[in-house]
Amino acid sequence: MNDRIGVVVITKDRRPELLRTLRLLEDLPERPPTVVVDNASTDSTPEAVAAEHPDVGLIRAGINLGAVGRNLGVEALSTPYVAFCDDDTWWEPGSLERAVRLMDEHPRLGAITARLLVEPRGEEDPLTPELRDSPLPRPGWLPGPALLGILAGVSVLRVDAFRRVGGFSRRLWLGGEEELLALDLAADGWWMCWDELMVAHHRASTVRDPRGRRRRGVRNTLWTAWLRRPLGGALSHTRFVLRSLPPDLTSALAVCEAVAGIPWVLSEHRVVPDHVEEGLRMLAEPRERSSARRYVD
Repeated sequence: MNDRIGVVVITKDRRPELLRTLRLLEDLPERPPTVVVDNASTDSTPEAVAAEHPDVGLIRAGINLGAVGRNLGVEALSTPYVAFCDDDTWWEPGSLERAVRLMDEHPRLGAITARLLVEPRGEEDPLTPELRDSPLPRPGWLPGPALLGILAGVSVLRVDAFRRVGGFSRRLWLGGEEELLALDLAADGWWMCWDELMVAHHRASTVRDPRGRRRRGVRNTLWTAWLRRPLGGALSHTRFVLRSLPPDLTSALAVCEAVAGIPWVLSEHRVVPDHVEEGLRMLAEPRERSSARRYVD
């Protein structure tokens, strides 16, 4: 067992997918300690985990905490690094061992995002070209393209860095929640990168709420822009998001929720350092060209 990295999985009402993921995690040569945080499933998910995977740590949240369940999972681990995993994603053998080596070698590295393959065909996720060809400047020691974001379900984080920035936001809950976390990591001086040789897989669950996820994703990206960016950057990102939205009820609800949160956003406003904002401006053009970043169901 590799005692330097653990895995945290959040789940709700996806028992078959979760059990498949746990079987694949148990087959990894790294044999990482694994914690499942169940967000109040109603399909006997926690009972199945306890019966079929007794060595897996199980936290029954009682209510649906969304992404904040990952915070509980991290606190239950004693490893210096954590690999996040969704109930419909899994890690390829050797990837976690590589993550440990990279983290050990580079103490300023806060997060590594893996190359993501979409199953059943094993094709690269549509976002991959943006990550591989990131235009951000990087120090010579950084082992891959520099990022200002992570993909939460397929990323490894340094636990100390995660804790320093407070983990995932309770207010954002779920849907684009990693955007705020990544900006806070960058503002705190941590580097993030993408790694070609770390590989994770995603086979999207059929148990999904695409409209709810889109609504929260739009709301959260607008909130994040106004929570952390200066006026010009926040306005620019808001224009991009609004232009990309389909004219439907889900979009309208998302914008209304974002507006309703203005008092909270203003109370929590904290602008990122200039070099982080400059990086966000550099990423604006590739983001606007990207078909993978359109807010559609």
